[in-house]
Amino acid sequence: MAAILAGGFGKRLRPFTEEFPKPMVSIGGRTLLEYQIEWLRSFGFSEVVLLVGYKKEKIIEHFGSGSRYGVKITYVVEDEPLGTGGAVKNAEHILSKEDVFLVLNGDILTNLNPLLLVEKVNSSRLLGVIATIPLPSPYGILELEGEIVKGFVEKPLLRDYWINAGVYALKPEALEYFPEKGDLEKTAFPAMAREGVLGAVKYTNVFWKAIDTFKDLEEASKYIEEAEKSKH
Repeated sequence: MAAILAGGFGKRLRPFTEEFPKPMVSIGGRTLLEYQIEWLRSFGFSEVVLLVGYKKEKIIEHFGSGSRYGVKITYVVEDEPLGTGGAVKNAEHILSKEDVFLVLNGDILTNLNPLLLVEKVNSSRLLGVIATIPLPSPYGILELEGEIVKGFVEKPLLRDYWINAGVYALKPEALEYFPEKGDLEKTAFPAMAREGVLGAVKYTNVFWKAIDTFKDLEEASKYIEEAEKSKH
């Protein structure tokens, strides 16, 4: 089972998100959430819990039971913004029945293999595992020899630094660390890290994009276009 945090406002993507929640932004003619569900399904996830809040009716109208997308969808509604941690805690009655479940941010597009996270959490005493990728530099960098420019590297990956890729595998016991209200990155995960029950899987050579701005949307559309071309 996988839970998707789909309650975000997407303030930086206004005016589009004045009408739709952030996971409903269109990339290459389909919603971001459709790509996520298709990606999950390709790895064998057939049950999806959508953690919805802002403009929830747009998501529910679009996806319904999920049968059109080959999955079973359950909705858990937050009546007020609870933060990412609170939204997961709000679904405890469903998620706690699983041996292991996936949680992902509703604003990322990726092709990483989430089963590696499940394997790691299953084969260890860890209660949670985070997908992590090398930090993508927002800028191109210069290759210098002294004060002579030898070349340019366009937005390299900074491999000494690893970032949270927004995909997690968790055991039900991890939910004890989650707050009724608040973000998991500021509450549950730091507490789990202090107790040594949080691990990570490093992914390299994967596509990953967080959709925060219109520029991100453009780059994601380009990736989808190229991926479609390579299929034919």
